[in-house]
Amino acid sequence: MKIETIKTLGALNKAGYKSKSIKDELRDNLIQKIKNKETTFEGVHGYESTVIPELERAILSRHNINLLGLRGQAKTRLARLMINLLDEYIPYVEGSEVNDDPLNPISRFAIELIKEKGQDTPIAWLHRSERFAEKLATPDVTVADIIGDVDPIKAANLKLSYADDRVIHYGMIPRANRCIFVINELPDLQARIQVALFNILQEGDIQIRGFKVRLPLDIQFLFTANPEDYTNRGSIVTPLKDRIGSQILTHYPVDIETARLITEQEAKLVESQKEMVVVPDLARDLLEQIVFEARESDFIDAKSGVSARLSITALENLLSTAERRALKAGDAKTMVRLSDFIGIIPSITGKVELVYEGEQEGAAVVAYNLIGEAVKSLFEEFFPKIEKLKAQDEESPYDDIVSWFFNQKEGFELLDDAREKAYKNLLDAISPLDDLLGKHQPNLAKEDSYFVKEFVLWALVEFKQLSKYRFTEGTQFKDPYGSFISGI
Repeated sequence: MKIETIKTLGALNKAGYKSKSIKDELRDNLIQKIKNKETTFEGVHGYESTVIPELERAILSRHNINLLGLRGQAKTRLARLMINLLDEYIPYVEGSEVNDDPLNPISRFAIELIKEKGQDTPIAWLHRSERFAEKLATPDVTVADIIGDVDPIKAANLKLSYADDRVIHYGMIPRANRCIFVINELPDLQARIQVALFNILQEGDIQIRGFKVRLPLDIQFLFTANPEDYTNRGSIVTPLKDRIGSQILTHYPVDIETARLITEQEAKLVESQKEMVVVPDLARDLLEQIVFEARESDFIDAKSGVSARLSITALENLLSTAERRALKAGDAKTMVRLSDFIGIIPSITGKVELVYEGEQEGAAVVAYNLIGEAVKSLFEEFFPKIEKLKAQDEESPYDDIVSWFFNQKEGFELLDDAREKAYKNLLDAISPLDDLLGKHQPNLAKEDSYFVKEFVLWALVEFKQLSKYRFTEGTQFKDPYGSFISGI
């Protein structure tokens, strides 16, 4: 018989059920997962040797935890994944507002019910998915919201005086007894509200409006905080920090491979979209490199952080840009082009905080320049380095490409909405590009080659070998000096 089918306290005792605190529950289940070589936090990448070991040590130590890090670093996800370390079901006294343990009741309701019904006390079962409570800290949160208050309507309905503790309405924390309770953005909580948490964290009990009510709550607290908040909006009061057992620092992915894994896992793409639009590996790497460039940019506030959500929404926008272009042109299938990256600019502008110099440039210009910087950073992984200065008679692998543009009477234009065939024909016309790819990327698939050709053109612009002009319908590439000389 499954234990969760038991309906009375007597049957629970007869089955030999032993209750344990939530911290012991998390600890015991974590120990089992570690012994079985199971992944503790599924779907979290890049933290395998940093954050997750620290989090596991905190759980083994039975600590309340503060996850400290910039936005978009999976703090809330880690908190939500902790429910997988809970037992599947736990019993509680049926009708209890605070999930009373039948073997260790704490509320007046449960104590009196067990005294009245004894072994026939009805019990119900709480699934681990229901044992998670979350509160976003905002300045308007009150002690009544999270701890509780006297309820005058309850007092009137039950004809009770305010001296009777049955008039208490419990807040979110007592109702999360035997659960994981998360407070997001802790520094945004007013100092007086943070003070109200002292007793809960240290002694495990609550006090409401002067009532002599002691509820020894059993809660696993997990807080999240952003270091920016310590200076800009608020702070965690020192005695509260002192009562939190472990503070764990989160971070952004340190390499493109990890960043790609996160983006591809989290991006919400429609199946038909994935079938219509092919995304070359280089395009995916370039997308992540843009985010890395943003985190290093002098125009973007590093203290504010650049969320992993940027690359996720940018990938969604990138595919939508290519999809829209193909639909307009009547193409059944298409491949992402570098010019499609113009479509990710709205994903960037709303997710970065600009410093003064960035504001002067403008968000869209900063975003557009990040694409160029990313191209420049990745280029030398695939092709020979472009030297800024070289001897007059020294040859470069790119001389033929530059000469090709020098000999063009008019600029070379790539239109954003060009049909697939027209786009490929335009790039195929630059024959020196085929020679460059054949020599330095001989194993490149034919279909991927068009993205790489465009990538080379953008890189030559970044290294000042060509010039590029953005106009409403597309992009024009020119030799930087050809038009000047022909004018003379």
